[in-house]
Amino acid sequence: MATYKKKYKPEGKKAEQQVEEMDSTTAEVFNTLDETASKSEQWIEKNSKVLFGSLIAIVVFFLVFLGYNKYVVTPNELEASNELAFPRKYFDEAATAGSGIDSLLNLGLEGADGNYGFLDIAEAYNGTSAGNLANYYAGISYLQMKEYDKGIEFLGKFNSDNAILNAVALGAIGDAFSDIDQQNDALDYYEKAANVESNDFTTPLFLFKGGQTALLLNEFDKAVAMFSIIKEKYSKSEQGRDIDKFINAAKYAKD
Repeated sequence: MATYKKKYKPEGKKAEQQVEEMDSTTAEVFNTLDETASKSEQWIEKNSKVLFGSLIAIVVFFLVFLGYNKYVVTPNELEASNELAFPRKYFDEAATAGSGIDSLLNLGLEGADGNYGFLDIAEAYNGTSAGNLANYYAGISYLQMKEYDKGIEFLGKFNSDNAILNAVALGAIGDAFSDIDQQNDALDYYEKAANVESNDFTTPLFLFKGGQTALLLNEFDKAVAMFSIIKEKYSKSEQGRDIDKFINAAKYAKD
């Protein structure tokens, strides 16, 4: 069976007037679109050289970026990583040496036999992952040699995507400030280290150090709060074993 659409026929003058107004409005819209499109085409034609030049510039920038990463950044990273192997050998030896630790750490810092040390790598390969890591090793080396200002300086330059390593570096700065009896600064860095990322290793460790430092500063509420977090969330950690004793000591000191 055939179907058909009934053509709409306006009834009355008012309806006819509405249809005419609708047709007029539609025509105006299309005219406006035509004018806009025409103006856009004229603008593009007029500025075609500029637009083409901008496109070329973007392409060139992208190609330069790719080339820079391939021919400069990647080889530089590899070279810096290879250079890091020499001073790390002395750093690792110092960790297990019974004596002569400072001389081993100095070799790691300064380098020897034409090989770069941590200080050279941090400067020569600034901006690379290995150069960044050299700042960490240099900072820890200086702290072990009790040159706290230099240790704080180099650790302050270090930043890592590895949350645990980042926390360790911040906590080491806290240790340095504690050793030179700047306890307020020490507490600040212990809090930063504890808050980098929640984990069962660094978080309870630096909460505990922070709590002990807060006790020294007579900030008993803060000490209770930090020890209590260890009890609630990290009771199975080494710091959590006797944590009630420290919570009670902080509460007693507060009263």
